[in-house]
Amino acid sequence: MNLHIPLQSETLSHFAYRAIEKHFRKAMKHEEEVLADQDPEALHQMRVGLRRLRTAIQVFGFVADLPKAASEAKIRKFAQILGAVRDADVLQLELKSPTLPESEQKELKRALKKLQKQRSRDFKKLQKALKSHEYKAFRKEMENWLALPHYRVIGQLPIQSVLPDVLMPLIHGVLLHPAWLIGREESGRFAPITAESIREQLRQNASLHDLRKQMKRVRYQTELFTEFYGEAYKAQVEDFKAIQESLGEIQDSVVMQEFLESSLKQAIEKTCPIFADRLQEKIINAWQQWRSQQEKYLDPSFRMQLRRTVLEPT
Repeated sequence: MNLHIPLQSETLSHFAYRAIEKHFRKAMKHEEEVLADQDPEALHQMRVGLRRLRTAIQVFGFVADLPKAASEAKIRKFAQILGAVRDADVLQLELKSPTLPESEQKELKRALKKLQKQRSRDFKKLQKALKSHEYKAFRKEMENWLALPHYRVIGQLPIQSVLPDVLMPLIHGVLLHPAWLIGREESGRFAPITAESIREQLRQNASLHDLRKQMKRVRYQTELFTEFYGEAYKAQVEDFKAIQESLGEIQDSVVMQEFLESSLKQAIEKTCPIFADRLQEKIINAWQQWRSQQEKYLDPSFRMQLRRTVLEPT
C-alpha cells in the first residue's frame, strides 16, 4: 500500500525526506564543477554526497516509495564511476613526494604517467555517465519525487518509537563480522604486529576490506540519528569513523603498493626502498590502531554497552 502522506515533524516519512533531500542536493550542487575538472575537492564532495544518498535510501527504503530510475543500484553505479577518478587523484597526491632521492622520484614519475593516462580514461567515462540518458532520468525522477513524495504506510510511525528497530540490524552486522578475529590465535592472543605478519594476514583474509566498507555504511547510517541520542551515542559514531579511517589507511597503502608493483613490474622494495619503508610504517601504525579497536570490539562488556546505547534514544 503506497500513500502520499503530508510530512509531519516526528514521523519516519519526515526524516526519510529530510535525509534524502539533503544528500541529493549536496551531490548535485557539485556536478558542474566535477565536469569542469578544475578542483578535485568537488569530485570528492559529489562522491560523498552520492554515497550518503545511497545510505539514506538503504535506511529508509522501507519507508520511501522511490522510482526505479532513482534506485540504490543506480546511485551505486554513478558513485563507483566517480570513485575511479577520485582514487586516481588520491594516488597522484601520494606519488608526488619531493623528499625522496632522485632515483626514486624518477621511478614514481614513471608510475605517475601511467596513472594519469588511466585517470584520463576514467574521466571520459565519468563525463559520458553524467551526460547519459540514465543519469538525466535519475535526476529528473529524484526531483519529481522530492516535489511530490510518496511513502509506504509504515512512514506514519513516530521515528523515536522505531529507532532501535532500524539501527540494531546494522549493529548486529558489525559485531558479527569475522574481521574482528583476524590475527587472533586459538589461545585468544593476537599475533605480534610485524610487517611480515601483516602481509600474511592480508594474504589469507579479504574480510578486512569488507569490514571497512561496512564501517563506512554504519557510520553514515548512525550519523542520521544523532539528534535522538545523547553523548554516548555521538561518541560511538565517532568511534565508527575512527575504525573506518584506520582500515582506510591500511587499504590505501595496499592499493598503492599493488599499483606501483603493477606499473613498475618489480617489488617496490627494489625500485623505491625509502618510499616502501614509509608505506610499511604507515601500515604498521594503522594496524596498531586497528589492533586496539579489535580488542575493544571483542570485549563482551563493550558489546553489551553498545547495544544498550542504541536501544535507548533520549
